[in-house]
Amino acid sequence: MRRREFITLLCGVAATTPWSIAVHAQQSSGMRRILVLLSGNADDQGAKTAIAAFLQGLQQRGWTDGQNLRIELRLGAGYADNMRKHLAELATFAPDLIVAVGSSAVGQVLQATRTVPIVFVFAPDPVGSGFVNSLSRPGGNATGFMAFEYSLSAKWPELLKQIVPGMKRAAVLWDPSIPAGIGQFAVIQSVAPSLGVEVNPVNLNDVEQGIAAFARSGSGGLIVTASGLAVAQRDLIVALAAQHKLPAVYIFRSFVAAGGLISYGADFADQFRQAAGYVDRILKGEKPAELPVQAPTKYDLAINLKTAKALGLEMPATLLARADEVIE
Repeated sequence: MRRREFITLLCGVAATTPWSIAVHAQQSSGMRRILVLLSGNADDQGAKTAIAAFLQGLQQRGWTDGQNLRIELRLGAGYADNMRKHLAELATFAPDLIVAVGSSAVGQVLQATRTVPIVFVFAPDPVGSGFVNSLSRPGGNATGFMAFEYSLSAKWPELLKQIVPGMKRAAVLWDPSIPAGIGQFAVIQSVAPSLGVEVNPVNLNDVEQGIAAFARSGSGGLIVTASGLAVAQRDLIVALAAQHKLPAVYIFRSFVAAGGLISYGADFADQFRQAAGYVDRILKGEKPAELPVQAPTKYDLAINLKTAKALGLEMPATLLARADEVIE
């Protein structure tokens, strides 16, 4: 199946199966199986772009879905109920390899199997989370690509302060149940006093009430940390930020494409493109334990000027000059 046909199928099936998309191919000798777990929704442009990059990377290495490869894509992995359902299907599908996105998905997959090779994408702190023994020598059945170093989290309140110099308060949307959520929040909390900003934690399991309560006091902004729960609730979070007139900074460019104000983080599609290389090497016999975990090589700054205008904000010229993407 060609990449364009795969994306067309992804869009078409979304209407009837909102949380899972299966790509079925005629079984043949030598067919390898990959399970891909994504946190996004079926209509998430970021997810589509990432999968397109992944398929292109595989094709460049001689792997074509429907010929020598069968790919099962599962969406909505940011929710625990969906993950339990996806993991229950592992025995039936019997994948040769699993691609998991985000620390929540990776952690649950590793609880389910310590034998099937795993390539993770956008996983913060894989050592601290217990996914690997070390970055240079993972040592188990998982390896892949880090989302960022925690120090990146300091950039988000700094960006908000540049855009809204008078901001005194910031609500940090986080998932306290995962190490990555705790790590990101700790860094933001540590730099906030130097910026004159008071930090208010908002659990991603209680987004609507948390944001509404925070917004009542005024003069604040939102910082949305990286997690599967954040991605799964992208549209809701963007809508709440607009409803309560709150400037918000995100890690994923897809939030800005959906109407969010600004994002700064690693290039999601680029990580998927690189992940295809690790998938190729593992399917050809190399061990995840011996493939080093890699840090991002490309970071993107995206700005939505339409959203800025709706919020009555004038974006600094220096920030616009640095942007990789500006949505007019």
